[in-house]
Amino acid sequence: MNHSNFHVKVLLALLTAAAAAHAQSFHPGRCPQPSVQEDFDVTKYMGTWYEIEKLPAVFERGKCNQATYSLLKNYMSNGKRNTIQGVAKVKDSSKPAILGVSFFKGVADGPYWVLSTDYRSYSLVYSCTDYFLFHVDFAWILARTRVLTEDVMSRLRDTLSSAGVDVNRLAASNQTGCDRNDRPIIGGFMNTLLTAT
Repeated sequence: MNHSNFHVKVLLALLTAAAAAHAQSFHPGRCPQPSVQEDFDVTKYMGTWYEIEKLPAVFERGKCNQATYSLLKNYMSNGKRNTIQGVAKVKDSSKPAILGVSFFKGVADGPYWVLSTDYRSYSLVYSCTDYFLFHVDFAWILARTRVLTEDVMSRLRDTLSSAGVDVNRLAASNQTGCDRNDRPIIGGFMNTLLTAT
C-alpha cells in the first residue's frame, strides 16, 4: 500500500467530514481570483449593512446578522448586542476593494473582497483562503435595508456564479423581528473599523 496516497485519502475524508459538519465550503484547488469593485471608496462604504444571503460559515449563526463599518478614529461601541469588533485594512492602495479583516489580536487577516457595490443599496463580498490542496470560501450578499429586490439578488448571484462560486449553497439570512426594540437578537452584530494603510 502506498502510504502517501492513503494519507491523502484520509485527509480528504477528514476535510469532507469537517466541511459537512460545519457546512463550510471546502473545494479542491486554489482560490479563484474574481474581479473586484473598481474605484472602491471606503468612505462611501461606511455604515450598516444587513446580511441577506451567505455561504454557510461556522462562525456566523442566528438571525439579524449585520455589520456596521466606521472609520477607526470615529468608533464608539454601545456593547448592548452580541458583538465582535474587527479591523479591516486596505492591503494595497491600488486595489482598495481588497481588504484584510482581523477580529483577534495576533491572528492573520482574513480576506474581504468587495466584488460589487453601489454603496446605497447592495454589496457583494467574497472571501477565500487556501489550505494545502483545498480552499475555503465565504460570500455575503449585503444590503442597506433588511431586504433586497429579486432582480438585484439575481444579478449578484450571477456575479458569484461567474467567479466560480456555487450559488446553490447560498442560504437566506433571517432578518425578521430585528427591530432595535425587539429583545431576542440571537445573531451577531459586527463592528469593523476600516483604515487605509
